[in-house]
Amino acid sequence: MKKLKILLTLSIISLILFSCNNKEIETTTDNQKEMTSISNYNPGDNWTLAWSDEFDGEEINADIWNYQVEEAGRFNEEWQRYTNSKENAYVENSCLVIKAIHESDKYGINQYTSARMNTANKYAFKYGKIAARVKLPEGKGIWPAFWMLGNNIDENGGDTPWPQTGEIDIFELYGTKNDSIVEANAHYADSSDSHSMMGAASYKLKGGKFSDDFHVFELEWNEESLKWLVDGEEYASMSILEEEFSEFQKAFFILFNIAVGGTHAGRPDDTTVFPQYMHIDWVRVYEKM
Repeated sequence: MKKLKILLTLSIISLILFSCNNKEIETTTDNQKEMTSISNYNPGDNWTLAWSDEFDGEEINADIWNYQVEEAGRFNEEWQRYTNSKENAYVENSCLVIKAIHESDKYGINQYTSARMNTANKYAFKYGKIAARVKLPEGKGIWPAFWMLGNNIDENGGDTPWPQTGEIDIFELYGTKNDSIVEANAHYADSSDSHSMMGAASYKLKGGKFSDDFHVFELEWNEESLKWLVDGEEYASMSILEEEFSEFQKAFFILFNIAVGGTHAGRPDDTTVFPQYMHIDWVRVYEKM
């Protein structure tokens, strides 16, 4: 039995190495049975690569990414602290890894650490196709996200408060709801300068969970609309032509994070396994030719 456990462990390690180093995995979900690889990823006609991070170095590129350090409870009454520790965010096997850790045997606020990585004041852009190949964490109270904020937001040295800066959620997953569903959303200040949003649109896998495999998450953004896709399938869209959507006609930066607990995520409990990981194989921005 001990030998069997060792062999299984080595097999799992080999799969992870194969997934990130070779940029290729065999999917196990019902809706993707064939081999997929980033060399075969096609952004579509008339898109040209403008920027990317393939995470091929030994460390997180400090010229691109910031560790956003925040105390527990600042955002949505979340339970985790965001740190700048290499325990919570690092490069491994050609992936950016974000790791959420339960630091004690207690539950509740300030018992967890995680990372919130962003490109604020280092890389921002207006319009394009934003894509990332990501394997998600899972479990009650786990809340990973790939999203964007207006580059003029005051929390990063800008002069404008949220939601007047706008927010585009390329994906959020609420483990307390369903580990097979991701949600898309957009937040902005309406004509009365009050917070408003598109209203969450969801994409559900035909089989399995988002923690089983890597998937490609995309946002297509131009002066007229926002469109959300998973593995090339469009599932949500929003017109941004009206004046109240002016936030979406300005530059945004990119964020990745794992939140734990809080207002929207629900609470982790003894069924939630820690640590939890989000693996980002690559992130890219394409421009329309």
